[in-house]
Amino acid sequence: MGMTLIEKIIASHSRYDSVKPNDIVDVLIDTRVARDFGGANVVKNLKDNNLTVNDPTKTFFTFDCNPTGSDQKYAENQHICRLFARENEIKIYDINDGIGTHLAIDNGLIWPGSTFVSTDSHANIMGALGSFGQGMGDQDIAVAWARGSVWFKVPESVRLNFKGSLPAGLTAKDFILNLLKKFGANTLLGTSVELYGEAIDKLTLDERITISSMGTEMGAIIILFPPSKEIIDFCNQRTKTPYTPIFADSNAVYAKVEDIDVTTFVKMVSLPGEPHGTTDIKSVNGRKIDSAFIGSCTNGRIDDLRQAAAILKNKKVAPGVVLKIVPATDDIWKQALEEGLIKIFKDAGALVSNAGCAGCAAGQVGQNGPKEITISTGNRNFPGKQGKGEVYLASADIVAASCVAGYITTPDLIPNTPALFEKTASSTPIAVAEKEHVSVEKPTVVEGDVWLIQTDNIDTDMIYHNRYLTITDIKQMGQYAFDNLKGYEDFAKKAKASDIVVTGKNFGSGSSRQQAVDCFTSLGISCILAESFGAIYERNAINAAMPILTYSTLEGLDLAHGDRIRVNFKTGEVTNLKNNKTINIDKMFDVQVEIYQRGGIFNK
Repeated sequence: MGMTLIEKIIASHSRYDSVKPNDIVDVLIDTRVARDFGGANVVKNLKDNNLTVNDPTKTFFTFDCNPTGSDQKYAENQHICRLFARENEIKIYDINDGIGTHLAIDNGLIWPGSTFVSTDSHANIMGALGSFGQGMGDQDIAVAWARGSVWFKVPESVRLNFKGSLPAGLTAKDFILNLLKKFGANTLLGTSVELYGEAIDKLTLDERITISSMGTEMGAIIILFPPSKEIIDFCNQRTKTPYTPIFADSNAVYAKVEDIDVTTFVKMVSLPGEPHGTTDIKSVNGRKIDSAFIGSCTNGRIDDLRQAAAILKNKKVAPGVVLKIVPATDDIWKQALEEGLIKIFKDAGALVSNAGCAGCAAGQVGQNGPKEITISTGNRNFPGKQGKGEVYLASADIVAASCVAGYITTPDLIPNTPALFEKTASSTPIAVAEKEHVSVEKPTVVEGDVWLIQTDNIDTDMIYHNRYLTITDIKQMGQYAFDNLKGYEDFAKKAKASDIVVTGKNFGSGSSRQQAVDCFTSLGISCILAESFGAIYERNAINAAMPILTYSTLEGLDLAHGDRIRVNFKTGEVTNLKNNKTINIDKMFDVQVEIYQRGGIFNK
């Protein structure tokens, strides 16, 4: 039986000749990266566990979240990383270099068929080259640095065949937003998605990067492109590592195969609140905006800047609208300067910053304020992710056209006279009360009162907002749990040790932050039951010995908020102690039980 693209890559980096879905194998990692906000915790994990770096030549720091060093805690964390790098001869891509995943692509640190991990949840952007990239938490990355490999569960593969050619004027961002409209945030949860067809073959590297970077928002492990000749030539010019491109076998077995007609695709935007909440741009045409952002790992390449410049040339940003532009890397910034794009942006009235992640990571320009309406080329618009306001997601051409118009529109509908707007009111920040940390034991059968949160796609910004990411002491994390989840802002005040969280699909989607797990450990939450978990969140919870279990249905329990239940981790038996009704859900798998009983991945 043949293997899919992801299976062949994983097998080639393991001790097995072949692998299949749900196999758990150790995977050799070719390139191992930590960013500035996660890097200090990686260093702490290594030092606390007396671990050394396996191969410094394959190990890197990238300072892309706060490339201005403008925050004191970020500056401190960056300096911790610099000191560790000096001691261990590790290369740093420092604060003026740009986004780490793009630096890896452009500097030949990865190639078709290679493996890459980072504390960046969009490390799966490497699928653009036909490479396996994965975002992981601080513990996973520390293990990868120390051992050179990490365990991984082989995902199921989905094959999408695209028919026809994209309509004129549609961009790669429109392409992925149409896919998000079709599949949502959890239909392809935990799968590796391979793309094929004439429309795919024509895509440039920059376009593939845009599409791959939003695999995370679809809940997929990765979106993989079979490497084209253009991609192979690009990598051959940059990498010093000999390699043979990897492709799926002709007789590979897929969990799902689907044909999609791209001629039906339209220009789209994501409505504020969720990337998969996409709609035809016609439905929001005329929506007044306060600000705009062009950049991020999704749309910060030179092609995106050229799109924007073609629209902004000899035009002005509408009065009062703020346009912020952040190239993905410093080399792209310099190329934009050489091509005259920077002058076009400045003449139009835009703010152009040094390369980095920008507002997407809350560490640079691009944040918005309460009630501010922003149109952005970013990949996420979860509440609070890019600020306190509302964020629409769109392609670079739509963002540029909207800036000139003063409202959301397309390049062909820019008015002769821009729209004006009124100022918006500000709001007062909500104070968060502190909560004392409560330690927990590690039994295999637990009892607790239920927090029944019947919501799908609860992302890590809702669980543990990015404004608290500089906190490294678990004891301080519990007080911020769910304070960005509407209706549960007081969760941390009311939660008791031994309580059990029961929720819906795709819990923990979004960022790779370990704190979104550790905040529940801090509160003494005994376990979390969900219909499914985000792929990175699942790893982080297992590695941190936080018990998580999945279920297909809870029918038969007659479960209500506040009921007391008993959960057996080894058998999957769940009993509602209020009515003595019992069902069976998915039990912990063996590796999970082993790590849990050890008290975490670092313990022997």
